[in-house]
Amino acid sequence: MLDIKFIRENKEEIKIAAVNKNIELDVDYLLELDDMRKEMITEIDNLRAKRNNLAKINHGGKPSEESIQEGKSLKDEITKLEEKFGEIDSKYLDLMVKVPTIPSPDTPVNQDDSGNVEILQWGDIQKFNFEPKTHIELAESLDIVDFEKGTKVAGYRGYYLKGDGALLVMALMMYALDKMAQKGFTPFIPPTLVKSFPLFGSGYFKGREYNPEIDEIYQVSTPDKDATGEKIKEQKFLIGTAEPALLAYFSDQTFKEEDLPIKVSGFSPCYRSEIGSYGKDTKGLYRVHEFMKIEQVVVSRADVNESNKLQDEMLDISKELHEDLKLPYRILSICTGDMAAGKYRAFDIEAWMPGMNRWGETGSASNFVDWQSRRLNIRYVDKDGNKKFVHLLNDTALPSVRPFIAIIENYQQADGSIIIPEVLRKYMGGREVISKK
Repeated sequence: MLDIKFIRENKEEIKIAAVNKNIELDVDYLLELDDMRKEMITEIDNLRAKRNNLAKINHGGKPSEESIQEGKSLKDEITKLEEKFGEIDSKYLDLMVKVPTIPSPDTPVNQDDSGNVEILQWGDIQKFNFEPKTHIELAESLDIVDFEKGTKVAGYRGYYLKGDGALLVMALMMYALDKMAQKGFTPFIPPTLVKSFPLFGSGYFKGREYNPEIDEIYQVSTPDKDATGEKIKEQKFLIGTAEPALLAYFSDQTFKEEDLPIKVSGFSPCYRSEIGSYGKDTKGLYRVHEFMKIEQVVVSRADVNESNKLQDEMLDISKELHEDLKLPYRILSICTGDMAAGKYRAFDIEAWMPGMNRWGETGSASNFVDWQSRRLNIRYVDKDGNKKFVHLLNDTALPSVRPFIAIIENYQQADGSIIIPEVLRKYMGGREVISKK
């Protein structure tokens, strides 16, 4: 969400950003609605003042019939204007939540992900002296993932990690959590069942409220109860990443400038409906409804050079994690058409998956500047005493299943066994190989 004054002053740039991000937005109509709102607020305030003055005149004495009628007339007029204002304000807010952040000058401009630009590639793509297997073949052969039982129990995209598969994934999570702590990020295990405001605030709702047709979020239908046993009508949702819960932890807070930046990392199960991905990656672990992830989040001063530098540092951690695992990877600069409305600057990291013979996304680093902090009301006081909205950044440290795919496909041997990456062995009892039992 952007400041309406900023939108007015940068109207043409906002229009261009909306087009480049494939967002249907009538900026001129938004500004007209804002003008109407202001006029109506003034009119309603004037009528209320008249009504208050009338009440003061009549205070202590019996009002005349004329005065009574005037009071009723003012009340009716105020009620009608308030109803009309509510309609206009609703339309205004519907448009306001769609206003995009103007992307950074170095963001590629294109209408879809074909415009993402590779800016770095690391590691040699391994040449096998045998036909590499897919992670599905390897996992089933080693009995470390059970897709059949997963589908039976959980439905489409369900799976069981078992035995060494479960240990390998937990080793990945512990390794990433340790790395983030070493880098100065305070570890969190946040709630994964949340109210709507963390998801709206972080931009996981496309509009003002949850829309099951387009928002890839699971809503929990069972009503909650309060301490007295009364049913709570408020909606609850399962998060798709720790980011919304971590950001909401800081909502409605005002920090001192010297307290920034704040760096936190979160471990969480993640749930995604993948409603926009039907027909894509229908087999295996690449696109699933639930997984685990270590996320990194930074709260920064409202200085774009500083927040970009912090974003680069977060991305460097993701690169280091891949390099420690010796997984070939590349970095993509994300173009406007593949970028969410609130993002100022974004990068993806993709690992090479030889069994699938392609790059696969394993993380994303985003700078939202003040778009999220305005929704969540997170501010700081600068050295001159001015209150400003912070910049908010997030980046994937490691998810569970996609690096799992990259590891077993890159580390596979001719006999079907998997070499365990050296940095993970201490979390697996010092073992070096996953092989058939």
